Amino acid sequence: MGSEGQLNLPVLDFSKKDLKPGTNTWLSTCTSVRQAFEEYGCFIVLYDKASDKLQNGVFGSLKELFNLPTETKLKNTYEGKPLKGYVGQHPKIPLHESMGIDEGATLEGIQSFAEKLWPNGNDQFCKYLFEYAKLAEELDRMVARMIFESYGLVEHYDAYIGSTSYLLRLLAHKAPEQVEPQLGFVSHTDKSFTTILHQNHVNALMVETKDGNWIDVDYSSPTSFVVMAGDALMAWSNDRIKSPNHKVLLMTGNEIRYSLGLFAFCRGILQVPEELIDEEHPLQYKPFDHLALLNLAYSANIKDYCGV
Repeated sequence: MGSEGQLNLPVLDFSKKDLKPGTNTWLSTCTSVRQAFEEYGCFIVLYDKASDKLQNGVFGSLKELFNLPTETKLKNTYEGKPLKGYVGQHPKIPLHESMGIDEGATLEGIQSFAEKLWPNGNDQFCKYLFEYAKLAEELDRMVARMIFESYGLVEHYDAYIGSTSYLLRLLAHKAPEQVEPQLGFVSHTDKSFTTILHQNHVNALMVETKDGNWIDVDYSSPTSFVVMAGDALMAWSNDRIKSPNHKVLLMTGNEIRYSLGLFAFCRGILQVPEELIDEEHPLQYKPFDHLALLNLAYSANIKDYCGV
């Protein structure tokens, strides 16, 4: 994971058999999750639930998807929701293409997406993407429970999960033809509560630390996922956790980087729990409508939206 002396993100192992609420392993992992979030805003998780068959199926499906004609991909739109559909052919980020699946952890959401792009749907695509999304959702829910538990707020967890919906974004980044690295996606923070990222073997993600250094993130192993705090978690935690700036920087080579992001959003109003307000942490955010946060531009600051 990089040369000696180089900064790396914390790596937490979620593949342990006894990682269940109430066990010592669970309690120590809750602490590690909180520390990693508070220090870096993100971390790498080792999670061995994705079989080779699923990996091959998912990344084969993404290749098939992004090989569709542009006019077909442009059918990925949303009516009346501030979610992003197809993004591509953009002069500032010419190597980037992505598409979004609303209710992306449900079979109905994935089938509805596929039916817009393929005249008869695409059963194989739906099968692989749904299996992957359920796995990422399971991981996201474990992390969310650990966050709530580590702050002594486990009684709030069920209400949070009951109001959560997921956006699944599918991304493709072409390799630059120039020798020097080229921006695949601009520096930004996520608007989600949490984000689960997974990729093929092509690394390109960079994360900014608190002191302004950029870390190259290696999560090219099939069992590696990145868990990232979004702006909503930063607000909910009353700034104990910061949502990290991150970007995609592509190196030359002839391979396309395929990746997936599962973004957790809360339907309704989020607010800082009273237990997270004290002398050291005075209230920083007013209650806010989480989905409305999506109307803000990537460059917009959540402090301007709902800061005290």
